[in-house]
Amino acid sequence: MFTINKKVFKPKSFRRDILGVEQKVPTLGGKYLPYINFDNAASTPALQPVVEEMQDFLQWYSGVHRGTGYKSLLSSQFYDDSHETIAKFVGADLDSQCVIMVKNTTEAINKLSYRLGFTPGDVVISSMMEHHSNDLPWRNKTRLKYAQVDQQGLLDLDDLEKLLQLYYPRVRLVTVCGASNVTGHLNPIHRIAEIAHEYRSQILVDGAQLVAHHPVNMMKEGDPRHIDYLAFSGHKIYAPFGSGVLIGPRKTFLQGEPEYSGGGTVDLVSRNQVWWTGLPEREEAGSPNVIGAFALARSLQYLQKMGIEKLALYEEDLLLYARERLQKLPGIKIYGSFPRVAVISFNIKGLEHALLGSILCFEAGVGVRTGCFCAQGYVRNLLGINEESISAIYEGKEPALLPGMLRISLAAYNTREEIDRLLKWLERIIAQKTDFKKNYLFSPSFGAYIPRQWPRQAKTRWPFILPGWS
Repeated sequence: MFTINKKVFKPKSFRRDILGVEQKVPTLGGKYLPYINFDNAASTPALQPVVEEMQDFLQWYSGVHRGTGYKSLLSSQFYDDSHETIAKFVGADLDSQCVIMVKNTTEAINKLSYRLGFTPGDVVISSMMEHHSNDLPWRNKTRLKYAQVDQQGLLDLDDLEKLLQLYYPRVRLVTVCGASNVTGHLNPIHRIAEIAHEYRSQILVDGAQLVAHHPVNMMKEGDPRHIDYLAFSGHKIYAPFGSGVLIGPRKTFLQGEPEYSGGGTVDLVSRNQVWWTGLPEREEAGSPNVIGAFALARSLQYLQKMGIEKLALYEEDLLLYARERLQKLPGIKIYGSFPRVAVISFNIKGLEHALLGSILCFEAGVGVRTGCFCAQGYVRNLLGINEESISAIYEGKEPALLPGMLRISLAAYNTREEIDRLLKWLERIIAQKTDFKKNYLFSPSFGAYIPRQWPRQAKTRWPFILPGWS
């Protein structure tokens, strides 16, 4: 088991534990530069100590729950223990709640949308700031209403309560992100839980952008601040072989039939009847991702020993440092306000977001994200694009050329020096944007901007050739 200094968060020590953090990538200047990953909101790199433990565990890996061999018994114990570790990290009570392993947050939310057993007249309240994964799964299951956001993109709690009043007592669920993947906005999840419970509704928190960057406590059932359901993903929490998690009341998943059935979900089957097994097995059909669950549990243990509160404070320092310097750039528009996790989305006047992202990739060795980040409605709202004009704006255009933003998302292994390198390049790109624009063309086959000389140089200067580049 890895050991960590519990008293002080040491960024350099944490950075050394990040796999591939010093990996060099090729650039157009002919140099190989250390890659800077500012796309942590999409996926974080893996923790080296967790990878090493996982490799040790693979020697003992076997099928779980139905084998009688020693390796199977050991793997079953590790897999079951992983559920307990995950529950402990977010303050879930396994007497009343269960931890269900899934592929990712998207599957977790979809699973819940099938398992709530909606009836005619039921209502789910979401918000205008949600990721598509916390919007689309509800649309074909029940009536879906959206709480509004203000001009800064912050959730309007008054509007949320008005909807709860309007549709009381038919609101089955209020479902909101814990932190936005576009603006980084932190929602007051426990206050939202209090409001929802006052109107006899449950709450789901999409924790994909929250759990790795901010302390989370689901609270005890009966506490008005209690979080009924929580979903999050391992691939955003430094865990290789990603698994996702859905945590919720046991009584929800003991009602009705699981949406997936088959091996591992039953105790007894006759030609005419099925006796479903207990939780969480009845909701984890088929052979589970044992390694993914093990890796996620170990990553959470690592973060718990390091201190998620200390990590959050360090990331806040990085956020403030980056935002203060970005604000000084000419023509920049930063979206959102505070409180927020370390996510900053922006545009620079006269530079397309997709082009700017490609320049940072090929010239600076910096990885960012561009576009609408699977939250098109929220991004359009922040950009001031009227919903009625969508067809005219979007019809026939390449997705990368549609209105969007550039996003940097920081993590606790990033440094001020990396932010400085980004700022230096942004200043250079802004000063020489005409020249940079001439050197890039849009590639429909790749769906992105690429350097004009790239196809001619790729075979000799880049180790990996992607489709359309040869």
